[in-house]
Amino acid sequence: AGRLHVDEPLMLELREIKTALKQKEVLLVADAMTGQDAVNIAKSFSERLGIDGIILTKMDGDARGGAALSIKAVTERPIRFIGVGEKLDALEVFHPDRMVSRILGMGDVLTLIEKAEAAIDQKKAEELERKIRKDAFTLEDFRDQLQQVRKMGSLESILGMIPGLSKRMKGVEAMGFDEKALVRVEAIINSMTPKERTNVSIINGSRRLRIARGSGTTVQEVNQLLKRYLEARKMMKRLTQMERKGAGRSRASLFS
Repeated sequence: AGRLHVDEPLMLELREIKTALKQKEVLLVADAMTGQDAVNIAKSFSERLGIDGIILTKMDGDARGGAALSIKAVTERPIRFIGVGEKLDALEVFHPDRMVSRILGMGDVLTLIEKAEAAIDQKKAEELERKIRKDAFTLEDFRDQLQQVRKMGSLESILGMIPGLSKRMKGVEAMGFDEKALVRVEAIINSMTPKERTNVSIINGSRRLRIARGSGTTVQEVNQLLKRYLEARKMMKRLTQMERKGAGRSRASLFS
């Protein structure tokens, strides 16, 4: 009944539905991207229908949440949840202090930690650490990590929670991050055979062409993924060697 303007006939229907159902609570879903329109709609619903709380959607977009303060002020009703995606699990409990941090461009580290804890499997993380130490990190492991990151929400919403980055964000793609690129990477890995995912050295030219066709991408994108994967493995190997050398020096210093 709201949309961008209040429709009086539909508002009357909603009042009749509310009376007939006798529900305990009425929540208004407001679009954070509409700014002042969302505030006007919330005020009209509060005065004509009566609401008990608000759900503010599209908080994963450009809107930082300034509408939240205005809606709370005009309705005198609490904001219960915020929507940070299109899926059913993309609802977060509203925390006023965290929202203030987002509005000021200071990020939201606590929510980021909560999302990471919910998305990351502790046993898998420990197994991954063992594999990295043994230089046994495969593309299957890379895909698993990618899937866990995607469970945390969109890249834009994740980056917006990081202090410093949130102030500079002008869209994920403008920063060099492409949400669709992650989907293509996962499609490329899924188009490989189990042997190819665990041993990339066998992926020759004909295999790369087959993988590209199977994933709907290009050979260039396949080559790019393999290059980045091999570079990441080299980096992990160096870090592991540096860690071992540091541990060796520490043990030697105990006896010097």
